Amino acid sequence: MTAAERDARKLELTELAMDLIARDGAAITKADLVAETRISRARVDEIFPEESELFDAIVELWYADEIAIMEEVVASDLPIRRKFYEFFCRRYKLSRSRHDADPALYAIYCEMGSERFEQVRGYIDLADHYLSELIAQAQDEGFFADLSVNQALTLINQMVVCYTSPQMMVMISERLHEDKLAAIIDTIFAGLLGGDRGAKPVAGLRAAS
Repeated sequence: MTAAERDARKLELTELAMDLIARDGAAITKADLVAETRISRARVDEIFPEESELFDAIVELWYADEIAIMEEVVASDLPIRRKFYEFFCRRYKLSRSRHDADPALYAIYCEMGSERFEQVRGYIDLADHYLSELIAQAQDEGFFADLSVNQALTLINQMVVCYTSPQMMVMISERLHEDKLAAIIDTIFAGLLGGDRGAKPVAGLRAAS
């Protein structure tokens, strides 16, 4: 089997597995794939030697469109503030469309990801990598002063978590909106700086004088 043939067969089996997840509303194993598709166990094992590799392939296919979005935005010549908005909004709209198409199935994928978080972590780290590139670009233009890239990364992720977390989409999808996300991005660019500007905690609470 050539590399191209192997890739084509891997994609075929992965899509079949995702069809079964949609049909049955549950995660599947290699044995389920064999039983439901009549493809031989030997052929499935040839493509997915380990049980975990089937889930890895499903995750890879699930995130493929999101990765394409991030790569396109980072490489674009949009103004930096617009890049940030597109970086988060395009992924939010993709996630929202998946959720609205089948909320129950979306929740199943969220549950699968939570149960095997270590297998999903690499894609979260990749998103952080692309966001770090955007932060560095923004800092070159004078934004996020007195913050390291990692500091800015952590703060921004916490500010936009409702628009990037699949679990939050399940819980509060009806409260999320593109205009709200745009306001968050504008606020980030208007005031995200390092240093103490009066809000850092002090020892105990003090009444205003």
